[in-house]
Amino acid sequence: MLKEYPFYIKVPVILLGIVISVFILSVLRDILVPLAFAALIAILLNPLCNRIERKLPKMIAIILSMTIAFAALAILMYFLSSQVAHFFDDLESIKARLNDLLHDLQVWVRQVFGFSARKQTQMINEAANSSKGMIGQTLTGVLGILSVVFLIPVYVFLMMLYKTLILNFFYEVFSEENQTKVAEILAETKGAIQSYIVGLLIETAIVAVLNSAALLLIGVQNAILIGVIGAILNLLPYIGGLVAIALPVLMATVTQDGYTTQLLIIAAYSVIQFLDNNIFVPRIVSSKVQINALISIVIVLLGAALWGIPGMFLSIPFIAVLKIIFDRITGLKPWGKLLGDTVPTEHMGQLKRFNRRKAKTTAS
Repeated sequence: MLKEYPFYIKVPVILLGIVISVFILSVLRDILVPLAFAALIAILLNPLCNRIERKLPKMIAIILSMTIAFAALAILMYFLSSQVAHFFDDLESIKARLNDLLHDLQVWVRQVFGFSARKQTQMINEAANSSKGMIGQTLTGVLGILSVVFLIPVYVFLMMLYKTLILNFFYEVFSEENQTKVAEILAETKGAIQSYIVGLLIETAIVAVLNSAALLLIGVQNAILIGVIGAILNLLPYIGGLVAIALPVLMATVTQDGYTTQLLIIAAYSVIQFLDNNIFVPRIVSSKVQINALISIVIVLLGAALWGIPGMFLSIPFIAVLKIIFDRITGLKPWGKLLGDTVPTEHMGQLKRFNRRKAKTTAS
């Protein structure tokens, strides 16, 4: 019989476990981030690899499926690089217009708040000096990204090559009576991640087309580049959508006079966001695991604090896998319900009071 420990012992142990886990995740960030992305890519490419493997040897099937994936990525990167080159062609005029706007802003600040131009320049310089450390971290992050570019393909290849070995480990590490549950968790996790990623790719492509078309019709410079960036930012729940709207508004403010264009951008993006949240995500993404809005925002912010920008993109698949595990384990089902988007009509306290009143009425 398992010993039941009191609440005041279990809570510190759980908190200590969470602190240790977060510390390990933070320290091993450079190792775990490429492994996490590689695992997602390997799961995504698994159906294609299995289909090719029916006619070709496993090694060739893995190489061919990875080649197809990286060819599609190379086409996307070429398209984006051409749009970035077009953006730099307009950079001088944008800088001139930005300087005029900054001068007007400086005059407005002096009139409203009484800060002289010298005082404002001093404050800007102090802010710039304090951000040098952040710039150094950003450069370090760029170098880390370059190393990840070479690590991820190797990890993806090895994970797909040793897929059977990894799966057998999960089966053998648990007792025989739990192997059925383990098989269900692994199958559901693979299906949920595949459905989630494929759906997001399709949704992102649709949103990119709609964003770009709307900005082209409104007359915003570099419309295609900004529309695609906005669609990529839209992958971040709720937070990315706000940043995606701010980018074209900023571009319109820098390149055009008046505020009509900005209002049209906000209106167009609001319609696109409405269609995305109410039609595209429910019907296209169709993930088997739905996470509620509160948890989505919190987990994205926690992922950013822990692993930076990669953590923001990895946080939702990670919490989706946790929900699958929680829903399959009896003692953790309340946590699975907390993560989900199914809202009960009444809380347990009301339900218990209703049951007690019903029992008293029946007894009398």
